[in-house]
Amino acid sequence: MIVLIGSRKGGAGKSTLASCISVELAKRGDVLLIDADAQTTAATWASDREDAEHQPPVPCVQKLGNIRASVMDLAKRYDFVVIDAAGRDSQELRTAMTCADVLLCPFRPSQADLDTAEGLSDIIEQARDFNESLRVSAVLTMCPTHPNNPEIQDSRDYLGNFENLPVLDCVIYDRKAYRDALSVGKGATEHTDPKAQAEIVALTEALING
Repeated sequence: MIVLIGSRKGGAGKSTLASCISVELAKRGDVLLIDADAQTTAATWASDREDAEHQPPVPCVQKLGNIRASVMDLAKRYDFVVIDAAGRDSQELRTAMTCADVLLCPFRPSQADLDTAEGLSDIIEQARDFNESLRVSAVLTMCPTHPNNPEIQDSRDYLGNFENLPVLDCVIYDRKAYRDALSVGKGATEHTDPKAQAEIVALTEALING
Protein backbone atom coordinates (compact mmCIF):
# COMPACT_ATOMS: atom_id res chain seq x y z
CA MET A 1 0.00 0.00 0.00
CA ILE A 2 1.39 3.40 -1.03
CA VAL A 3 0.27 6.36 1.07
CA LEU A 4 1.19 9.81 -0.25
CA ILE A 5 0.91 12.82 2.04
CA GLY A 6 0.90 16.05 0.09
CA SER A 7 -0.69 19.41 -0.52
CA ARG A 8 0.05 22.74 -2.18
CA LYS A 9 0.97 24.61 1.00
CA GLY A 10 3.56 24.06 3.68
CA GLY A 11 3.01 24.21 7.40
CA ALA A 12 0.07 21.82 7.62
CA GLY A 13 2.05 19.12 9.43
CA LYS A 14 2.75 16.72 6.54
CA SER A 15 6.05 15.47 7.92
CA THR A 16 4.57 15.03 11.37
CA LEU A 17 1.69 13.01 9.95
CA ALA A 18 4.06 10.97 7.78
CA SER A 19 6.20 10.01 10.76
CA CYS A 20 3.26 9.25 13.04
CA ILE A 21 1.45 7.18 10.42
CA SER A 22 4.65 5.30 9.58
CA VAL A 23 5.11 4.28 13.22
CA GLU A 24 1.54 3.05 13.46
CA LEU A 25 1.77 1.14 10.17
CA ALA A 26 5.06 -0.43 11.27
CA LYS A 27 3.06 -2.28 13.92
CA ARG A 28 1.14 -3.98 11.10
CA GLY A 29 3.89 -4.80 8.61
CA ASP A 30 7.12 -3.69 6.99
CA VAL A 31 7.04 0.05 6.29
CA LEU A 32 9.29 2.41 4.34
CA LEU A 33 9.18 6.18 4.70
CA ILE A 34 10.16 8.15 1.59
CA ASP A 35 11.24 11.74 2.14
CA ALA A 36 10.40 13.53 -1.13
CA ASP A 37 10.94 17.02 0.30
CA ALA A 38 14.28 18.83 0.01
CA GLN A 39 13.80 20.16 3.54
CA THR A 40 14.45 16.55 4.76
CA THR A 41 12.29 16.83 7.90
CA ALA A 42 11.14 13.21 7.63
CA ALA A 43 14.66 11.93 6.95
CA THR A 44 16.01 13.81 9.97
CA TRP A 45 13.25 12.35 12.14
CA ALA A 46 14.02 8.85 10.86
CA SER A 47 17.72 9.31 11.60
CA ASP A 48 16.92 10.44 15.13
CA ARG A 49 14.68 7.40 15.54
CA GLU A 50 17.39 5.04 14.35
CA ASP A 51 20.00 6.63 16.64
CA ALA A 52 17.66 6.27 19.63
CA GLU A 53 16.94 2.64 18.67
CA HIS A 54 13.19 3.09 18.98
CA GLN A 55 11.10 0.09 17.99
CA PRO A 56 9.59 -0.77 15.59
CA PRO A 57 12.14 0.49 13.07
CA VAL A 58 11.05 2.91 10.33
CA PRO A 59 13.64 2.93 7.52
CA CYS A 60 13.70 6.05 5.36
CA VAL A 61 15.10 6.96 1.94
CA GLN A 62 15.21 10.30 0.17
CA LYS A 63 13.91 10.59 -3.39
CA LEU A 64 13.54 13.75 -5.47
CA GLY A 65 12.39 14.57 -9.00
CA ASN A 66 10.34 12.00 -10.89
CA ILE A 67 9.90 9.40 -8.16
CA ARG A 68 7.27 7.18 -9.80
CA ALA A 69 9.61 4.36 -10.86
CA SER A 70 11.46 4.34 -7.53
CA VAL A 71 8.23 4.26 -5.54
CA MET A 72 6.77 1.42 -7.59
CA ASP A 73 9.96 -0.61 -7.20
CA LEU A 74 10.21 -0.02 -3.45
CA ALA A 75 6.53 -0.86 -2.96
CA LYS A 76 7.29 -4.42 -4.07
CA ARG A 77 9.52 -4.88 -1.03
CA TYR A 78 7.38 -3.37 1.72
CA ASP A 79 3.84 -3.78 2.99
CA PHE A 80 3.48 -0.02 3.33
CA VAL A 81 5.26 2.90 1.68
CA VAL A 82 4.60 6.36 3.12
CA ILE A 83 5.68 9.37 1.04
CA ASP A 84 6.22 12.81 2.54
CA ALA A 85 6.00 15.29 -0.36
CA ALA A 86 6.88 18.97 -0.21
CA GLY A 87 4.15 21.51 0.54
CA ARG A 88 3.86 22.84 -2.98
CA ASP A 89 2.99 21.82 -6.52
CA SER A 90 6.10 19.77 -7.22
CA GLN A 91 7.34 17.08 -9.57
CA GLU A 92 7.58 14.74 -6.59
CA LEU A 93 3.92 15.29 -5.68
CA ARG A 94 2.63 14.90 -9.22
CA THR A 95 4.64 11.79 -10.10
CA ALA A 96 3.83 10.11 -6.79
CA MET A 97 0.13 10.70 -7.40
CA THR A 98 0.33 8.54 -10.50
CA CYS A 99 1.20 5.42 -8.50
CA ALA A 100 -0.14 6.01 -4.96
CA ASP A 101 -3.05 4.05 -3.56
CA VAL A 102 -4.04 6.82 -1.17
CA LEU A 103 -3.44 10.57 -1.19
CA LEU A 104 -3.84 12.27 2.19
CA CYS A 105 -4.17 16.05 1.94
CA PRO A 106 -3.75 17.93 5.23
CA PHE A 107 -5.35 21.36 5.61
CA ARG A 108 -5.09 23.72 8.52
CA PRO A 109 -8.43 25.43 9.23
CA SER A 110 -7.19 28.72 7.79
CA GLN A 111 -8.20 30.58 4.66
CA ALA A 112 -4.61 30.54 3.36
CA ASP A 113 -4.67 26.74 3.39
CA LEU A 114 -8.20 26.41 2.09
CA ASP A 115 -7.44 28.72 -0.84
CA THR A 116 -5.12 26.02 -2.23
CA ALA A 117 -7.93 23.46 -2.47
CA GLU A 118 -9.07 24.43 -5.96
CA GLY A 119 -5.60 24.08 -7.47
CA LEU A 120 -5.02 20.80 -5.65
CA SER A 121 -8.35 19.51 -6.92
CA ASP A 122 -7.24 20.23 -10.48
CA ILE A 123 -3.96 18.36 -9.96
CA ILE A 124 -5.84 15.37 -8.57
CA GLU A 125 -8.05 15.20 -11.64
CA GLN A 126 -4.99 15.27 -13.88
CA ALA A 127 -3.37 12.48 -11.85
CA ARG A 128 -6.46 10.32 -12.20
CA ASP A 129 -5.93 10.28 -15.96
CA PHE A 130 -2.96 8.02 -15.10
CA ASN A 131 -4.18 6.50 -11.83
CA GLU A 132 -7.92 5.99 -11.85
CA SER A 133 -7.91 4.13 -8.54
CA LEU A 134 -6.25 6.93 -6.54
CA ARG A 135 -8.23 7.37 -3.32
CA VAL A 136 -8.10 10.87 -1.87
CA SER A 137 -8.89 12.09 1.63
CA ALA A 138 -8.51 15.52 3.18
CA VAL A 139 -7.81 15.84 6.88
CA LEU A 140 -7.99 18.94 9.05
CA THR A 141 -4.81 19.41 11.05
CA MET A 142 -3.45 21.71 13.75
CA CYS A 143 -7.03 22.47 14.73
CA PRO A 144 -7.92 24.59 17.79
CA THR A 145 -8.90 22.51 20.80
CA HIS A 146 -11.55 24.94 22.07
CA PRO A 147 -14.92 23.18 21.59
CA ASN A 148 -16.77 26.33 20.55
CA ASN A 149 -14.34 27.40 17.86
CA PRO A 150 -16.21 27.37 14.50
CA GLU A 151 -13.13 27.00 12.28
CA ILE A 152 -13.35 23.22 11.94
CA GLN A 153 -16.93 23.20 10.72
CA ASP A 154 -16.34 26.24 8.51
CA SER A 155 -13.41 24.45 6.91
CA ARG A 156 -15.46 21.30 6.37
CA ASP A 157 -18.17 23.35 4.70
CA TYR A 158 -15.65 25.03 2.40
CA LEU A 159 -13.93 21.80 1.38
CA GLY A 160 -17.34 20.32 0.73
CA ASN A 161 -17.34 22.33 -2.50
CA PHE A 162 -14.71 19.97 -3.94
CA GLU A 163 -16.05 16.50 -4.68
CA ASN A 164 -12.60 14.95 -5.02
CA LEU A 165 -11.44 16.21 -1.60
CA PRO A 166 -13.70 14.37 0.84
CA VAL A 167 -12.89 15.29 4.43
CA LEU A 168 -12.27 12.55 6.98
CA ASP A 169 -14.30 12.52 10.17
CA CYS A 170 -11.14 12.31 12.28
CA VAL A 171 -9.38 15.56 13.15
CA ILE A 172 -5.78 16.27 14.17
CA TYR A 173 -5.66 18.94 16.86
CA ASP A 174 -2.85 21.33 17.68
CA ARG A 175 -1.15 19.42 20.48
CA LYS A 176 2.33 19.79 21.93
CA ALA A 177 2.58 16.00 21.95
CA TYR A 178 3.13 15.96 18.18
CA ARG A 179 6.04 18.38 18.37
CA ASP A 180 7.55 16.57 21.35
CA ALA A 181 7.34 13.18 19.66
CA LEU A 182 8.82 14.44 16.40
CA SER A 183 11.79 15.99 18.20
CA VAL A 184 12.93 12.63 19.62
CA GLY A 185 12.25 10.32 16.69
CA LYS A 186 8.93 9.02 17.96
CA GLY A 187 5.37 8.90 16.69
CA ALA A 188 2.41 10.32 18.58
CA THR A 189 1.22 6.82 19.47
CA GLU A 190 4.45 6.42 21.43
CA HIS A 191 3.79 9.58 23.42
CA THR A 192 1.97 9.79 26.72
CA ASP A 193 -0.86 12.00 25.41
CA PRO A 194 -3.83 9.63 24.92
CA LYS A 195 -5.74 12.14 22.79
CA ALA A 196 -2.92 12.44 20.27
CA GLN A 197 -2.57 8.65 20.28
CA ALA A 198 -6.26 8.21 19.51
CA GLU A 199 -6.16 10.77 16.70
CA ILE A 200 -3.33 8.99 14.87
CA VAL A 201 -4.90 5.55 15.34
CA ALA A 202 -8.19 6.83 13.91
CA LEU A 203 -6.42 8.48 10.98
CA THR A 204 -4.41 5.36 10.17
CA GLU A 205 -7.51 3.18 10.33
CA ALA A 206 -9.28 5.56 7.95
CA LEU A 207 -6.42 5.37 5.48
CA ILE A 208 -6.27 1.57 5.57
CA ASN A 209 -9.97 0.87 5.51
CA GLY A 210 -11.14 3.68 3.25
